[in-house]
Amino acid sequence: MPPIVPLYGSFGNSSANGRPRSRSRLTDDENDRLEEWKEPDDDASEDGDVTAALLGGGGPLGVPEPRRGSFFWASEDKGKGLDLDGIATQPSVFDDSNLASQYHPKPEWENYHRFDPSARWTWREERALVRKIDLRIMLWTCLMFCALEMDRANIRQAITDDLLPELGLGTNDYNTGNSLFALFFLLAELPSQLISKHLGPDRWIPAQMVLWSAVAASQFLLAGRTGYLVSRALLGLLQGGFIPTVVLYLSYFYTASELGVRMGFFWAAMVVADMAAAFSAFGLLHLRGVGGYSGWRWLFLVEGVVTLVFGLLSFGLMPAGPTQTASWFRGKKGWFTAREEVILVNRVIRDDPSKGGMHNREGLTLKLLWKSLSDYDLWPLYLIGLTNHIPYATPTSYLTLTLKGMGFSTFQTNLLVIPSQLLHILNMLLLTHLSQVLNQLALTAVLPQFWALPFLLFLRLVDPSSTSKWTIWLVMTLFLGSPYAHPIQVGWVSRNANAVRSRAVGAAMYNMCVQGGGIIASNIYRQDDAPAYQRGNTVLLAIVGFNIVVYLSTKAYYVRRNGKKDEVWGGMSEAERFRYLATTQDGGNKRLDFQFAS
Repeated sequence: MPPIVPLYGSFGNSSANGRPRSRSRLTDDENDRLEEWKEPDDDASEDGDVTAALLGGGGPLGVPEPRRGSFFWASEDKGKGLDLDGIATQPSVFDDSNLASQYHPKPEWENYHRFDPSARWTWREERALVRKIDLRIMLWTCLMFCALEMDRANIRQAITDDLLPELGLGTNDYNTGNSLFALFFLLAELPSQLISKHLGPDRWIPAQMVLWSAVAASQFLLAGRTGYLVSRALLGLLQGGFIPTVVLYLSYFYTASELGVRMGFFWAAMVVADMAAAFSAFGLLHLRGVGGYSGWRWLFLVEGVVTLVFGLLSFGLMPAGPTQTASWFRGKKGWFTAREEVILVNRVIRDDPSKGGMHNREGLTLKLLWKSLSDYDLWPLYLIGLTNHIPYATPTSYLTLTLKGMGFSTFQTNLLVIPSQLLHILNMLLLTHLSQVLNQLALTAVLPQFWALPFLLFLRLVDPSSTSKWTIWLVMTLFLGSPYAHPIQVGWVSRNANAVRSRAVGAAMYNMCVQGGGIIASNIYRQDDAPAYQRGNTVLLAIVGFNIVVYLSTKAYYVRRNGKKDEVWGGMSEAERFRYLATTQDGGNKRLDFQFAS
């Protein structure tokens, strides 16, 4: 049976004798053709030209690659003996004239004028371009995420400076504030994503940042329980949707496998922000008494103003898409040459033809929204999002309070959380890289659950009051320095959506489930269970066991779904397959020519 077309295609990847094309150096004729492609015709958006390109072919293709998107290209290329001047253009459905028309992007797609199925480029060009995207696009999104984390997580530093007693609050009030933040963050996810899909991420994300930074800075004036709870709710409402919108935005520039690796660095930025916040808190909390105000008030004010600056800069540093980088701020010629735009656009759509189905400022109709919400094939990933991080989120929220309660000073406490965050970054990047090397998502994403087991057992069985505070600190540092599977899972949702509409809604729904898990996590440790939280740790152990079952069941579900598709596809004749592709009403991941990642 011919292979089903995967997310990044499998047609047109053989020579006439059925053997894979070799990735050798370009011939003189091919070099001449590449030179002709250096400056593509700006009028190539005419329907006739694109149709001719579809039917005309574009010369030899590179040997099909896993396209794992690793950051460690230099060593991998050397190990594989990769010829950087060989063809990098990967096989796809656009290489078969009988199939290409079924995957043709809509003329309204913002990158349509750079769509050219005949385009070919080298590995050297692609490597250089991806590095350029990393510096121009990825780096700034990481810095924006740092700003988000600074304003949503600095409450953990503020409570070490007596915020709770000064506002007349207790542990349960702290829990309520965390729950309100997570609840409103959750409620804002989908509406924010829909607004972003209509306005464009390049407009909505900077607007979000400016709005929430105003609220964050205004916490300088907090007074009493009501003000505290309202500020937590407003921050959640204004920050909700930021993460899935950024994920959708990055999918405009990266292939599916590249996005997975970069999500690891994206969440690494969050932990970097936590470490930076610990250092900044060490300095800002020393301002206690300046102007007669507490140190935590200065902490909120200064970090809120910093985020405001990031938000204002983002209006200029976020282009709408790969072919829309020219502006007064970014330069009249933009960031990419015409040649680079052709490579950028075609490498992404060859990897996932569904990305040409919608304009980046095209909103979702109610019908499309409902269709995306009812996509049951993404529901297992939503369940994973709901429960997978609870065993870590609960003790993380209480780490600073726990250390302070064990006798460490305010400033010692804020510095002692840094080693766990550094270990967390390293383990998260290693886990993300491992998932790409092994090409396994479920079996690598489940590993943090096994990591949690021995530490939770220790916390459940050992009496902290009779244990050295440095022993408890070491255990908590190793525990919370665990690998983090969230980057893998965000990319997993994006890959298994296989449609722009499902990718937008799926990212929001997944993150809503993550926030729902945050609400659950913030209410597991209760005041009457302090300080050992034995009941709470028993609950966390049960959730770990449940999570392991969910991961393995999700793996089995996707394998079974792919098998069912193989069975139907294998029973079709060649003519029936082409008829199916030409007439099917199946969309996104329901298509028979799509395989789920697992």
